[in-house]
Amino acid sequence: MEEILKPLTGLREFSRESLVHVFDILLVAYLNYRLLSLTRGSRAWRILGGIVAFVLLLVISSYLKLQTLNWILDKATLLAPVALVILLLPELRQALEGVGKLGFWPKRLSTMESNTDLKTVDAIVQAAAELASASVGALIVIEREASLDEIVANGVRLDAKVSAPLLGSIFYDQNPLHDGAAIIRGNELVAAACRLPLSESAGLDRTLHMRHRAAVGVTEGRDCISVVVSEERGRISVATDGILTAVTPVELRSTLNAELRGNHASKASIRARAFRIRQRKEEEVEEPVV
Repeated sequence: MEEILKPLTGLREFSRESLVHVFDILLVAYLNYRLLSLTRGSRAWRILGGIVAFVLLLVISSYLKLQTLNWILDKATLLAPVALVILLLPELRQALEGVGKLGFWPKRLSTMESNTDLKTVDAIVQAAAELASASVGALIVIEREASLDEIVANGVRLDAKVSAPLLGSIFYDQNPLHDGAAIIRGNELVAAACRLPLSESAGLDRTLHMRHRAAVGVTEGRDCISVVVSEERGRISVATDGILTAVTPVELRSTLNAELRGNHASKASIRARAFRIRQRKEEEVEEPVV
């Protein structure tokens, strides 16, 4: 502890050595910030949680003198560096690509919740409803806190403002960009025709096609939302955290507002629930006999 506090006590005196210590502290703090920003909202959070649980179990087993368990955990730590590299390979590749592009400063300091406008949500809902009514397949991925740059890189860059006509035209079957996913970041359609990882979950319905498996797969390891329109059934589904749910346009608007806009979606959610209640009441009213 004294060795740790010794450099801090030297900061009281203004000198070249103290400036070096200040720069050292700020540099380490910045690197920690970038590391947390990189892992925030992605599967790396769960991996880091598992590491913390492993360390706690190692300490507890040593304290309680559980010799067999402690011996196994202690030997497992020898493989920890290799295991971390394998588990965090996508995140490490993304970090190295960012350094290679001199991307030292974050593109945005706020989360996606404050950057997604209500008009963008309405445009996505309108496009999904129109595509579903026309039985046109579509796959839209909406980025949240974690970056999807590695997926954007394998598609066609657009950087256009999100609108319902633009989304509808992309998934028109004669458009060269219709085969793949459209990626939305904030209020911009950043790329189209992007390839997504397929889900290998055994819990998915075997009748689901590649588009739905891709919608689920991209949300299993990344913090994003997928909106998928079935070409055969004309049904809209939403995938979050590896869970696929069929929704109506009204439910889609409520879900996107809650997931992307946070507290700003309270009024929209109330209106959506009121609309559904009115629909149920209208369906319960019997038609008059003529």
